[in-house]
Amino acid sequence: MKRKYFILLLLLLSTSLLFAADIHFTASASKTEVSTTEQFQVTFTINNNGDRFTPPSFTGFLVVSGPNVSTSMEVINGNASSSMAYSYVLVAVKEGSYTIGPATIFSGGRQLGTKPMKIKVVKGSAAQQNNAAAAAAAAQSQSAPDSRVTLKRPGTDINKSLFIRADVDKSNVYLGEQITLTYKLYTRVAIVGSEPEKLPDLNGFFSQDIKSANQNPNWHVETYKGVKFNVADMKKNILFPEHTGNITIDPITMLFVIREAAKASDDDMFGQFFGTYNDVKYKIKSMPTIIHVKPLPPGKPDGFGGAVGKFSISTSLDKKEIKANDPINYSIKISGTGNLKLLKPLSPVFPADFEKYDPKTEDTIAEKESGETGTRIYSYLLIPRHEGDYNIDPLKFSYFNPATGKYVSLPTQGFKIKVNKGTLENNVTAFSGADKQDVKLLNKDIRYIKTSGDITKNGEGFYDSNLYYSLLAFGPLLFLGALIYGKWYEKHNSDIIEVKKRKAGRIAAKHLASAQAQLKVNNSKAFYENVFRGLYGYLSDKLNIAAADLNREKIASELKARSLDEGLINELLDTLDLCDMARYAPVSGISEQQMFDKAKNMINDIEDKI
Repeated sequence: MKRKYFILLLLLLSTSLLFAADIHFTASASKTEVSTTEQFQVTFTINNNGDRFTPPSFTGFLVVSGPNVSTSMEVINGNASSSMAYSYVLVAVKEGSYTIGPATIFSGGRQLGTKPMKIKVVKGSAAQQNNAAAAAAAAQSQSAPDSRVTLKRPGTDINKSLFIRADVDKSNVYLGEQITLTYKLYTRVAIVGSEPEKLPDLNGFFSQDIKSANQNPNWHVETYKGVKFNVADMKKNILFPEHTGNITIDPITMLFVIREAAKASDDDMFGQFFGTYNDVKYKIKSMPTIIHVKPLPPGKPDGFGGAVGKFSISTSLDKKEIKANDPINYSIKISGTGNLKLLKPLSPVFPADFEKYDPKTEDTIAEKESGETGTRIYSYLLIPRHEGDYNIDPLKFSYFNPATGKYVSLPTQGFKIKVNKGTLENNVTAFSGADKQDVKLLNKDIRYIKTSGDITKNGEGFYDSNLYYSLLAFGPLLFLGALIYGKWYEKHNSDIIEVKKRKAGRIAAKHLASAQAQLKVNNSKAFYENVFRGLYGYLSDKLNIAAADLNREKIASELKARSLDEGLINELLDTLDLCDMARYAPVSGISEQQMFDKAKNMINDIEDKI
């Protein structure tokens, strides 16, 4: 008897492995070679439902938008299949070769991961001249073969003639209220070329880039503090604050090449007559901007899921009278201006006799200077399993209007559905909910047990069948696989030093997780202690140096020997010093969240390069 149960257990295990093998989680990119400041899209797709999606860190790229989630579902000959996709729009910041790590998701009772992708970033073309002064200077440069390009720090005079402003349409907003951010370039000098050095991270905001059909900036004249400037809008974003309090918009840093007049030498007759010019490179940085974010007022109504803006809602049904087991489509359409892409999924209530599939989400959303405007449609496929008269109740939907400072509740239409008897209705089970649990057996009857006749025919039983012998052979194959895996595991973990190097990142991640927990409870001392231990413990394991022998000089020399950038090494040493100091005295100039993000990004950069 025990042997039969063991064989049945093996059969169920092999069946579950067969279904799990059909689930695929893949990653793709619209381009694998891009230029700096060029946008491209990365998409992670799974051919099944999934949850707990975790994206990679996207080190070396700026996330313009995402995650943008879409789902789809097909029913062919009664067989339903679904898929989900998570997409991100990225911008390459600096040339080089980068690796986008694996994303993870849980589906079919196990964790799945994508393969890493390599992206090559090449240097983009210089910005075109955009005003008459720059064009004239460019023409003169053709007759000035002795012109030079030098890097200078901007002095007081150049800061008055060339600067960048981060302009927002409002600085006091509610949580989730949209903000339009524009980086404006003000100039009164001739610009020969420009290139971005550091784009803002926009931490604390969900950001959407405003795309313009015209790639060249539109120049206009604007008076600022009583002085006229040539002004161009370099970059525009729509921002949605993700938490309350004061959030700082980071500066943008750019390099500009400016043509300046120079004094010709006494023996340069052509230079004295036509003039001589030098191309001088200046690094310009905008001032940080602070946004004051206040919480939403109390008294949130039923049906409020975080929608902030101004919206309308409607529902529709394609059929109101059908036969059992025939599909119908129920749609929810939300239109308006606000945080459409951040809306939480709605929860309509359907009759228990209806089988419901996960909704397909379709977005028609445009990012404009006035804000994020468009439509989101949720489409549900429903299959009634039994005849009768049913009701789909009206849906509750509420949003917060920041213009009036009040909540608004919108009613939707309810529907009556008549389901006639279908040809395949008897003994059909209806599944309530998208997870296909809560089984309800419809039209059930009690059947009598048949006492006469043979229960099975000779040769049709499980014993002495082909399946029986196949399962018996499965045991030795499973043992052989376990033996091969044991040999591989022993060989893979025989080198203790290499094992410590591989596990260095995971151990550091535990310290950083503990630091993040202390950050949430505002325990600054314990937060910096955990960040300090995480960085030092990571470097000790990664570089194979005892913690007692670890110091600034040893760290710097070992990282230089492994060909790490000097800038990254100096930034790491400064962070270690700041964490060490913060354990004993307060520090200023950097927030704890910024310190956490900085330590996490440095560990990711070292992992990518060592």
